Amino acid sequence: MTSSVTGSRGRRTRRRLLDAAEGVFAEHGYHDASIVRIVERAGVAQGTFYIYFRSKQEIFEELVADLNVRLREAMSKGAAAGSGGRLEAERRGFAAFFQFTAEHPALYRVIREAEFVAPEAMHRHYEKIIEGYVRALTASMAAGEVEPCDPTVLSWSLIAVGQLVGMRWIVWDGRDAIPPDVFEQCMVVVSRMLGRAPTTSAP
Repeated sequence: MTSSVTGSRGRRTRRRLLDAAEGVFAEHGYHDASIVRIVERAGVAQGTFYIYFRSKQEIFEELVADLNVRLREAMSKGAAAGSGGRLEAERRGFAAFFQFTAEHPALYRVIREAEFVAPEAMHRHYEKIIEGYVRALTASMAAGEVEPCDPTVLSWSLIAVGQLVGMRWIVWDGRDAIPPDVFEQCMVVVSRMLGRAPTTSAP
């Protein structure tokens, strides 16, 4: 890989292509998206695209991985910010997830389409999220902050709650934030899943 690709300018160009791809795949779907649309949105020449990606399939798979990294970073920072036990960490993590969803509604369409056009990328997306979640919940169970159960099943269940609530009240409604009352009710469900009494505070 040349220095023009790995240098700061190259990283910025690659970032522009990925951001453009996020918008194009969100608006048009995988099959109607095109490299021409991506480079037009990114403001680069079509030849530039092939310096960084070999095909539409490759940039799509890279976009799935990129969204995954940014989502996990947002959720990890959210969960780690502040003090409190597992329930408070879940509140902050869910709040970060909903914020990311509002800022990147393409996440839903991209991951849904990945099931059909890049299933391995979709599997990696969820497996990477689950991996960290299982570790955190296992530690919380050992500390007595979560009722003992299978941490893998609990992780998948918590992810399902966040994903579907975000889809219904952010993506479908075109909101820029989760409604506070919906967030609080979601936390009631999460607290019961953890085996803990609900708490209320601002999302």
